[in-house]
Amino acid sequence: MTTIYLVRHGETDWNAERRMQGQTDIPLNAKGIQQAEACGAALSPEDYDVVISSHLKRAYETAEVINRYLNLPSEVMEDFAERSFGDAEGMTFDERQTLFPDHEYPNQEPLDVFSDRIMNGLEKVHSKYPNQNVLLVAHGAVIYRILSILANGKLDLGKNKKIENTSISTLDWLDGKWVIRYFNQIDHLTTIEA
Repeated sequence: MTTIYLVRHGETDWNAERRMQGQTDIPLNAKGIQQAEACGAALSPEDYDVVISSHLKRAYETAEVINRYLNLPSEVMEDFAERSFGDAEGMTFDERQTLFPDHEYPNQEPLDVFSDRIMNGLEKVHSKYPNQNVLLVAHGAVIYRILSILANGKLDLGKNKKIENTSISTLDWLDGKWVIRYFNQIDHLTTIEA
């Protein structure tokens, strides 16, 4: 059975400021590095076979920090880059709500194109690493979209409605399809200050 552990990157300054990042390449901040360290320290090398990350700094840096604890082969896959949010990138939540209350951001990557890109990426991972345990570091919208597609729109993230930084969501390949085992797990972050 192939299992993919989807990890959202650690916090950036733009996350803290509630700015839309998209494909703008923002590095981790100090808290983000701390989150990645906590995530890596909570994982056991024998539970994983490979670490894959998006090429964007915040995901790549998170994967590098985690992999210091795991010492596994690693790979970068652009299929899992964050969705481009076009003209909304760099804007705060309030600015976006004022200018684009319908969330239709000019020049953003179309949802169907984004969905195809990330789901094709999952298939590449499955065919390249069959029956292996893959730690995949990506982005909030990427993980949310994968989970939403697999849950057929019946995804309930609880009261906060967001994929937390360095949370882990787990997918298993069972009977010819991806099945969500866990999502948005953050037990390893209990030592991180808010």
